Amino acid sequence: MLRQGPISHFLHGAIEYVAAILLITAPFLFSFDSNAATALAVVAGVIVLILAASSDSPTSLINSVPIATHVVLDYVLAGVLIAAPFLFGFSDETTPTAFFLLLGVVHLLVTIGTRFKPASEPAAPR
Repeated sequence: MLRQGPISHFLHGAIEYVAAILLITAPFLFSFDSNAATALAVVAGVIVLILAASSDSPTSLINSVPIATHVVLDYVLAGVLIAAPFLFGFSDETTPTAFFLLLGVVHLLVTIGTRFKPASEPAAPR
């Protein structure tokens, strides 16, 4: 489940903090018209912030959420972000729809490409 990708675990955590801030501020930066899109962006941003700060990772504040759980929640979050414009009825608004689709796809790709486990130690010579 935890494959070795090109993105370090530390960088993944840093990206999540940036994504959380972007989600929370996006409705105001990009002038979302939809109240549903605004509320969902702020709530998702707070969830990402809490998850990033509480996962067992190099960038967390408290190490309470296991990495395997974090990865599953990352995949669920990416799916929700991609489906949100259609589930919450704001797919007719270009800006929030594009934002949620783009962020969901980027989040999915970052999760797929992250090296969550440290590299295996090389075998000792015999």
